[in-house]
Amino acid sequence: MGGVTAASAAPIVLVLGDEELLATRALAETVAAARAADPGVDVREYQAGQLTVGEIDEMLSPSLFGGRRVLLLRSGQDARKDLVAALLSYAKNPDPEVQLVVQHLGAAKGKAFADGLRSAGAQVVPAAKLKGHRDRVAFVRDEIRRAGGRCADDAAEALIAAVGNDLRELAAACAQLIADTDGRIGADTVARYYRGRVEVSGFTVADATMVGDLPGALEALRWALHVGVDPVPIADALADGIRTVARVASAGRGSPYQLASSLGLPPWKVERAQRQARGWTPDGLVEAMRAAAECNAAVKGGSDDRAYALERAVFSVAAARQGSAR
Repeated sequence: MGGVTAASAAPIVLVLGDEELLATRALAETVAAARAADPGVDVREYQAGQLTVGEIDEMLSPSLFGGRRVLLLRSGQDARKDLVAALLSYAKNPDPEVQLVVQHLGAAKGKAFADGLRSAGAQVVPAAKLKGHRDRVAFVRDEIRRAGGRCADDAAEALIAAVGNDLRELAAACAQLIADTDGRIGADTVARYYRGRVEVSGFTVADATMVGDLPGALEALRWALHVGVDPVPIADALADGIRTVARVASAGRGSPYQLASSLGLPPWKVERAQRQARGWTPDGLVEAMRAAAECNAAVKGGSDDRAYALERAVFSVAAARQGSAR
């Protein structure tokens, strides 16, 4: 959110986007900056759809008593046409003692208002939903950095895998990790912290199985089943882990970034599979795939004991790896 600081003293600020966390944070930080500059600043907040031109004229007119003012207009996309016209006219020559902050969802509704403010020189603070995985990784790393910590890509990946994509939950998880650690967040930190949350995905089971950590794989599997995880995604994760290692191993040597584009996988996944591939032979992987296929058939075919089918698959894959190591 580097733009917030730059926007803190701008006469007109447009917070543009539909991600509630980012928009709320931008508004709060803009107000905080105004109060830091002038503790006596008069902050007023309104819903744009409920304001009339008369009210806005009164708010924007020079105060008899002077002093700085911040006017927060929420849901700018709901402003009526006459209000939009009045605000865009004001934006051409804003009062230096007044900071007008407009929050706008950034969609088609009310687009002319957002475009007009931008054209008038408003400082734009982006608050759009993060659509790509890389954006969320960058968000997590930035959250940790803002709190004075350090976080590598693989740690951010692990946190997203454990917590999910919701920004509020990710921000809360980052704050919790910073509070409970020395601020240096690695993938191992996340793994330790979220050990009890393997229900989020079966990948914890698969990862331990693929590196030959049979006790860790069985512990993760039993915990996942204990907290009520459906066996199907666990079986899928195990099969996916084996397939990924087989694909990466057969692709030959190369950097994760070189292989990522040819295999259609993210670099972090290639790098992880390269680590897991050590100790596997082609025959061992074939045996592991056979075990995963049997497990999938049992789990998805309504086997009477799906937990047993998963446990047997973990033992079989671990045995296939041990056979590779001989």
